Amino acid sequence: MFKKGVSLIVILLLAVALTACGGNKEGADGKTTIEFMHSSVEQERLAVINKLVAEFEKENPSIKIKQVPVEEDSYNTKIVTLASAGKLPAVLEVGQDYAKVMDKDGLIDQDSVKKIIDKVGEENYYDGALKLMGTENGKSYTGVPISGWVQGIWYNKEMLTAKGLKEPKNWDDVIAIAKAFTDKGNKKYGIALPTVEGGFSEQAFSQFALSNNANVLDGKGKLNIDTPEMKEALSYYKELSQYTMPGSNDTTEVKDAFMNQTVPMAVYSTYILPSVFEEGKAANIGFAIPMEKTKAVFGTVSALTISSGLEDAQKEAAEKFTSFMSKPENMTAWVLMSPGGAQPVSKLVTENADYQANEVIKAFGNLSSEIAASFNDIQVFGLVDGKNYMKMGDITSSGAIPKMVNSVTVGNKSVDSELTNAAKEINEVLKK
Repeated sequence: MFKKGVSLIVILLLAVALTACGGNKEGADGKTTIEFMHSSVEQERLAVINKLVAEFEKENPSIKIKQVPVEEDSYNTKIVTLASAGKLPAVLEVGQDYAKVMDKDGLIDQDSVKKIIDKVGEENYYDGALKLMGTENGKSYTGVPISGWVQGIWYNKEMLTAKGLKEPKNWDDVIAIAKAFTDKGNKKYGIALPTVEGGFSEQAFSQFALSNNANVLDGKGKLNIDTPEMKEALSYYKELSQYTMPGSNDTTEVKDAFMNQTVPMAVYSTYILPSVFEEGKAANIGFAIPMEKTKAVFGTVSALTISSGLEDAQKEAAEKFTSFMSKPENMTAWVLMSPGGAQPVSKLVTENADYQANEVIKAFGNLSSEIAASFNDIQVFGLVDGKNYMKMGDITSSGAIPKMVNSVTVGNKSVDSELTNAAKEINEVLKK
């Protein structure tokens, strides 16, 4: 599972010198052992993965899977350490941003990944999930999608109805609702909006920007941040921040404000849904996509990727295991390790009987299908005309965009000056 705030560590490795040989080898018993690194360290999640691994090994008695569970906060650092030592596991769970970093350094076997996706069938994945894992040239993928999450505006139906308001359909609707509920004297606000100088703000702001056709890069991969469309989006975000809680709001502040009804709306990921379910309020939550000129849903994908440089037996074992994990029933088991929070990236999971029968999924009714389908409307900075530019990973890791957002919202600085400053900072990053 890869949620908000997973920081990127931009690495420059000598890819040619690296081999993924660590614990990936043929043992004395004739079995091929490969390592599988993932971020599910909680006991209940490990129990699910242990069961899947046991089923795979039963079906493939000549292959042994050695798990390498790593805490999410230290996950990317661990990849760097293992890669530097030539001990990268054969199969790794990755998010789309870090997959770009690995791919840039030649650490991913694109051919193996493409072979598995072709086997599963591209048509069975939601379009957005594949776009997020696409390579820069658009010809392959950096990982096989297994789960994901999406972000939008969540709203409290009862609170809106009490004021005679309906679901927000566009920017104007969002502002109107936010104004109607803001009563700063009584510490009531119209929307819980990320303003922190961190990844959450970049993710939230990107939805508004992309819905106004404003991207950080253009179709040729050139920096394109200081544009009229981006200025409009940043100006709107600044205006909207007048109706949120004071200070630098991060995930905790945003989620708490929505859950305790300090606000009727919040920008957050689907990981708010388990808490809503636990409080018995599943029927009272709605999901809206902030729209101006087009639909733009922010989302992220958790995928399984295969290391480059594997020996033939290891590569074959890695492909077999990743293919096994990509079966509908196994992707379903993976998604249901966090029902509601983790979302299907495959239509075969959405249609799976076990998925549909889960009590959390059933509680949200048609909303569950609506959220899953929103993967088709995913847009992210750096993904332009089907090209998923690797340099966007460097831009995100620089922190220039959330710094800009924080400066105009919390710092109340000029939109024009902060756009100019961000462009300069990003240009410096891209020169390196």
